[in-house]
Amino acid sequence: MNEIQALQIVRALADGVDPESGEVYPQGSPYQKPDTVRALFIATRALERASESEQRRQRLPANAGKPWSNEEDGRLAAGFDSGRSEIELAREHQRTFSSIHARLVKMGKIRE
Repeated sequence: MNEIQALQIVRALADGVDPESGEVYPQGSPYQKPDTVRALFIATRALERASESEQRRQRLPANAGKPWSNEEDGRLAAGFDSGRSEIELAREHQRTFSSIHARLVKMGKIRE
């Protein structure tokens, strides 16, 4: 089971519906009680946020968040000194534009 499937199940339960059969739970069912419904909606929101966070993480470049090595710093400095743009460097290093910019500031190559 993945997060999307879990989210679908929790949403169905929060709506008072059996996730397998699609039948509405009868009055008096635990899934029809207000506190249970509220708890399931809170769980739904948490799963949605986790899913959105994972989707954002998957869209990031491969090296986003990884530590910089001395060798990579050297390649970044050389690339910048040769006139390559920050966007080009971000693609080459598989990092975000912001991380390239911040690293160049830290190296003293550009001002903030």
